[in-house]
This record gives sequence, structure tokens and C-alpha cells, in this order.
Amino acid sequence: DGVIAYSQAGAQQYIESGLKPERVFIAPNAVSPRPKKKPSLRPLEFHDGRAYLLFVGRLQERKRLDVLLHACALLPDHLQPRLTIIGDGPDRSRLESLARSIYPQAQFPGAKHGGELEPYFNLADLFVLPGTGGLAVQQAMAHGLPVIVGEADGTQSELVKPQNGWLLPDVNVETLSSVLLDAISNPSRLRQMGEASFQIVDQEINLEFMVQGFLHAIRIVLKG
Repeated sequence: DGVIAYSQAGAQQYIESGLKPERVFIAPNAVSPRPKKKPSLRPLEFHDGRAYLLFVGRLQERKRLDVLLHACALLPDHLQPRLTIIGDGPDRSRLESLARSIYPQAQFPGAKHGGELEPYFNLADLFVLPGTGGLAVQQAMAHGLPVIVGEADGTQSELVKPQNGWLLPDVNVETLSSVLLDAISNPSRLRQMGEASFQIVDQEINLEFMVQGFLHAIRIVLKG
């Protein structure tokens, strides 16, 4: 009687497979409620002159954090960012060993949850998720951060737009390093992109809007 997609791209795929457009509904894929307050304004310049990159999530091979470490190492010395990788998991020891070898300034504070994450989000300039998954992307955007993410399953395409970040369909070391260089070379643009991130999770993609999408689909289907 009806199908709910998490994105415009998913909805279009259902329609192309033969479903009637009026029976295809969209509930934007969200994991966080609408932000309760605006994030604090960040200074226009980076602290200590270096960008602060942040990753939050489970440390697994599919997160492609080895690519992130290599990409940071390719940057010119004076632009190499501070990198904090928050989380734990089966890939942690390998990543820490790799970091000691090619990017020793990377920090691994372990798993953090809830309020423990606030200082890290507030200090960061840019959130990076090179691989798949990533429930923390929306949390980062709620803190006013621009984002760099892998394309994953396609639902990220409506969350990450040119005005608030970079969506990478093909994540490799050279591509990610080039995007990082572009991002951190313009701090004032990053601040503008962070404001756009907040607007997206405040006005377009959050749990409240997702619930509204489900309710709309149910109401229409029940009317027959």
C-alpha cells in the first residue's frame, strides 16, 4: 500500500522500479532530534594556526580511517591538522600502530559518550568520516561543523551538500588529501559551511521531521 524511503534518491529508485509515485513517501533519515540550541560561534582563525579534525565512531576497517591518516600525512607540514579519533573497536590497535608510523600527532582518547563528547565537538573545525556508517555525522552538524563523508548508501546526499561539506563517492588517499587541503585552506569558509550544517539539521533533517514523514505516509495509506 505504501513505501517509505529515507531520501529523494531512494524514492526515485522505488518509482523507477514500478511503484506509483503517490504511494512512495519520504522520511528523511535522521538519528538525532532537532538541536535545542545554536552552537557557540567559533573564531575565524584556527587555534594555534592548525585545523582540528575530528572523527567519532566505532573503529572498524570499513570506516577507512587508515585512508584518513595517510591523507593527513600527505599534506604540507605547516598545514597538517590536529587529528582526534574518538572510539574503540577491533581496528584500534592497527590504527594506533599506523599513526605512530606516519602521523604521530593523531590522538586516540578512546570511546566517549554523551556529555563526554561535547568538548571535542566544540573544539573541532571539521568532522571527517571517510568510510561507511556514521551516526555521529548529524551530531557533528548540530555542533556547527562542516563535514567530509563517504557516499555510503546514498542517504548522505541530502545531509551533505556543497554548502556544508564534501561527499566523496570514491574515497582514496589522494582524493581525501586534496579535499582536506581545500577545506583547511579557507577557515572563514569552513565557518560558513558549519552554519549551513546546523541549518540542515535544524530545519530539514532531524527525528521530528522523520516522524512527520512516517505519520504522513500512514495517514495517506489509511485513507485508501
